[in-house]
Amino acid sequence: MKKELLKGLTEEQIKKVEACKSSEEILNLAKAEGIELNDEQLEAVSGGGCIGRDPKCPECGSKNLKITYHSEDSNAGYYEEVRLTDFKCKDCGHKWSEKK
Repeated sequence: MKKELLKGLTEEQIKKVEACKSSEEILNLAKAEGIELNDEQLEAVSGGGCIGRDPKCPECGSKNLKITYHSEDSNAGYYEEVRLTDFKCKDCGHKWSEKK
């Protein structure tokens, strides 16, 4: 868990955040707790930039990205869909993925 996300939270809130399995759950928790996340915290939740919030390459800072959305089944003993976002920087070629 990125420590930027946990700044200013109580121990109880930190435990709740750590129990979340997705960025969406963390955002819903923040809303339910009445916590407004700053830009640094939003970036920590999303792994470096929220889609729709001007994502950029962590290697070179370019915003010239190819973004692909897809989902896959988890390997757990029960059905669970994992939503993924794949990024590729069109300038430097760096690739990364984020689970949602």
